[in-house]
Amino acid sequence: MEAAGNCTTGLRHKAEAANRAAAECWTALVGDCDSKSRRTLILTLHDLSEATAGTVQYRRVAEAEALIDEAVREGDGEEFAEALVGYDLAVATVLSRLRSQSA
Repeated sequence: MEAAGNCTTGLRHKAEAANRAAAECWTALVGDCDSKSRRTLILTLHDLSEATAGTVQYRRVAEAEALIDEAVREGDGEEFAEALVGYDLAVATVLSRLRSQSA
């Protein structure tokens, strides 16, 4: 979220939505629930991933998104946590670069 700080409002809203969705999905995974958040997380992440299109890191973001989707489908909390760290790092890298380019 810090990396999205000075980005455009639309991009920041996508980052905030993805952050909320990931937290809700994590809660569902830990509770072994089949909640709406488990089914819709990937859509929310995809919106944020698409915002990184055209950047050098896009492939890395897309790969991390796919790993999260796989972990959610399998209900694997450990794999989800690892994939989310990779996704966060990839997106934060993109956002930081975009922010520094606009400064």
